[in-house]
Amino acid sequence: MASLTTPAPSTGAPAVDFELPGVDGRRHTLGSVSGPNGLVVMFICNHCPYVQAIVDKLPRDMKELSAAGVGAVAIMSNDPALYPEDSFENMALVAKRHAFGFPYVMDATQSVAKAYGAVCTPDFFGYDRNLRLVYRGRLDDAGRSPKVGNRRELVEAMLAIARGGAAPAVQHASIGCSIKWRV
Repeated sequence: MASLTTPAPSTGAPAVDFELPGVDGRRHTLGSVSGPNGLVVMFICNHCPYVQAIVDKLPRDMKELSAAGVGAVAIMSNDPALYPEDSFENMALVAKRHAFGFPYVMDATQSVAKAYGAVCTPDFFGYDRNLRLVYRGRLDDAGRSPKVGNRRELVEAMLAIARGGAAPAVQHASIGCSIKWRV
């Protein structure tokens, strides 16, 4: 299985607006998922082993960030015709099984992933309170290992941003499976 690494962040780039259906039966927009102190936009899917290695950490980390006023949304942009595990129905099962406390939405046209420049799953984008990109990197330093007790890079960065501080100067690229683009 080939893996991809995300490109360096274009800090200062604005978050792209969207309106996507969530597994909770609601439509979610950039405005509805943003918190007063920022936003994490993550591109994930159900079948990727890199996502599977961190999926249990996501609810914990996003809950901590929510308490600091940082919103979160998980976007699934893979073509489910190619990967049935990534179907909307399976997204709902994954969100329930892992107790996602944040919206899990489907980008069926893949236009949102393209607008953000997402390349892999997982791919994390952190925005400040003005919805300007301040972080693009990995969740933590565990890689495909589900180990705990490691450095939580995304949480550290976004908590600093939420408190009015700066994003870390050094950001480590996320690595994962390529987004499964429609052919």
